[in-house]
Amino acid sequence: METRKVAFYTLGCKLNFSETSAIGRQFEEYGFEKVAFEDAADIYVINTCSVTDHADRKCRKVVKEALKHNPEAFVTIVGCYAQLKPQEIAEIPGVHAVLGAAEKFRLVETLAGFEKPAAGPGRVYASPISEATEFHAAHSFGDRTRTFLKVQDGCDYSCSFCTIPLARGHSRSDSVQSVVERVQKLAATGVKEIVLTGVNLGDFGLQGPERERRENFYDLVRALDEVAGINCFRISSCEPNLLSDEIIRFVAQSKRFAPHFHIPLQSGSNKILGLMRRRYRRELYQERVRLIKEVMPHACIGVDVIVGFPGETEADFLDTYQFLNELDVSYLHVFPYSERANTLAPTLPGRVQDRTRHERTTQLRSLSEKKKRFFYEQHVGQEAEVLFEDDVTNGQMEGFTPNYIRVTAKYDPLLVGELKRLRLSTVTAHNLMEVEELGLEVFQH
Repeated sequence: METRKVAFYTLGCKLNFSETSAIGRQFEEYGFEKVAFEDAADIYVINTCSVTDHADRKCRKVVKEALKHNPEAFVTIVGCYAQLKPQEIAEIPGVHAVLGAAEKFRLVETLAGFEKPAAGPGRVYASPISEATEFHAAHSFGDRTRTFLKVQDGCDYSCSFCTIPLARGHSRSDSVQSVVERVQKLAATGVKEIVLTGVNLGDFGLQGPERERRENFYDLVRALDEVAGINCFRISSCEPNLLSDEIIRFVAQSKRFAPHFHIPLQSGSNKILGLMRRRYRRELYQERVRLIKEVMPHACIGVDVIVGFPGETEADFLDTYQFLNELDVSYLHVFPYSERANTLAPTLPGRVQDRTRHERTTQLRSLSEKKKRFFYEQHVGQEAEVLFEDDVTNGQMEGFTPNYIRVTAKYDPLLVGELKRLRLSTVTAHNLMEVEELGLEVFQH
């Protein structure tokens, strides 16, 4: 019997990438051949996201593209959007199955022979989110230079704009011992950098059916720092109220944790933070940034910001802009507010016009570019280890320093996936750092 081919497409976050990779390995264990999306697969698995705009449009487009490659393919939808709107997705032409949060890691067993419905919409396998209580370990491997390692899932917070608790359930985690064992296995395969991922990463430690608080994120960080064979760990994103002083000070003297923090802010206005139901105010955020820069002046700090939230006046936005302008951070991820069904935010007064949201987004993205350039310029002439990616564009390859400076160099196949100590020389017009060999010729951009 001919081996059936399966292809994947992932929308959304690093956590989704880690889960797609894990599901892909399950298919391979069952004898399927994993192929590229354009390689006319027999089965397509599309892992969806609900955080960014136009989830429905993006899902439909990917389904349409899959069927272009093979009109007879079996198409399956999983992920956050699949949990939130399974019936709606099942009605999309060409979709044969939709699996929710509690079912996606049993995809191969659930769908068995991958037989298409005789007629009508796709089949739905989606339990209520309350049944998604088990933690499923996942990591990416072979997809990118660095490995995304899922250590936590779900969220117990109730931010007024967010559907993630509805799509992923309550906070739950792996154990420190299990994570360490997984990392040791990854180190044995030659992995050099691991990004720790989760929905609410700093809430790590809730375990078992009763979700007991058995450990915490600080316990995990300390344990991983002792694992030999991994050059670098990154903390993907951590809420400011959970990024404790002890974690910051530990990373400052760590052997393996990168001086790179991504800390969601969402707004620099305390009024808007209150409407968002965030669990901190800007003064705490400011203190986190101050301490990081005190103990790690070279650290990179990224910030998530939402603009145009209901009730955000021009004065509130300028308050956020000024707060960020004065804050010693390195880059911003800026998102215009987007209404989400079954959340509190759309019911709040003071809707901000779409055009105004767009204008404010543009202003903050411009500020981000200025901050990134300033941060890069502070490192001109310094030496740094760079881990190069395997993507090549116009004869150039890129990589990252531990403190997340994006570097460009002339393509050299020997550098792919390798750590190389180089000198940071100049900042390009596109906010990349050119580098030069120590004592040798310059890599030309």
